[in-house]
Amino acid sequence: MGGGAGVSVHGRYRVATENTVFVMPETALGLFPDVGASYFLSRLPGFFGEYVGLTGARLDGAEMIACGLAFNDTIVKSHTLLTRTFTYGAYSLSQRLDVIDRCFSRRTIEDIIFSLEREATQPDDWISTTIGALKKASPASLKIGLRSIREGRYQRVGQCLIREYRMVCHVMKGDISKDLVEGCRAIIIDKDRNPKWKPCRLEEMKDDMVEKYFKRVEEEEGWEDLKLPTRKNLPAFAISKL
Repeated sequence: MGGGAGVSVHGRYRVATENTVFVMPETALGLFPDVGASYFLSRLPGFFGEYVGLTGARLDGAEMIACGLAFNDTIVKSHTLLTRTFTYGAYSLSQRLDVIDRCFSRRTIEDIIFSLEREATQPDDWISTTIGALKKASPASLKIGLRSIREGRYQRVGQCLIREYRMVCHVMKGDISKDLVEGCRAIIIDKDRNPKWKPCRLEEMKDDMVEKYFKRVEEEEGWEDLKLPTRKNLPAFAISKL
């Protein structure tokens, strides 16, 4: 979950079981998918990463394996029950991929929601839940999160970490929006689950406001860009990602 996922998901061996749950809940807290999420989410099939990162959807072990976040290790394969569970999960996930790609490939959050609403020609709990999650999330978080994942498609993990750290600095400063403070209050402290986002509507979160999150924080204010450590003893697969 969130930062915990970030610690493990960049590893070389990622094994999931029937008890595994994966979720990036940041947009509901007024943050955005960080910890290198713009790297690993952008490399999932199609636009599944946008779906997972923006909605905070929960994935089980089967779905993690189906989308490539985890591996079906030989130890796991030996358990008949897990194999059945994984097969069912992969199948249920595949039923949604076409809709996810059609909707989450859109350029803006507004277009994504509009596309989902057009898909809901018949009652569908999954689509309703997805739309509800997007409409309840922080507008600022959704917009910077979408751009972050899109930029991550063309960057190495080191570049993603540096950019995400810069974005987090702006979030912590609260010079554009204080949604993280409000999200923590509503979800973690008071637990009323009714955050008052500012801006409260997607159309109020203008492009120039989004752009500020991606700019370098002024050094005279005591904020610096992330400096990745130089380690020459890293294995080749890790060096290639950085």
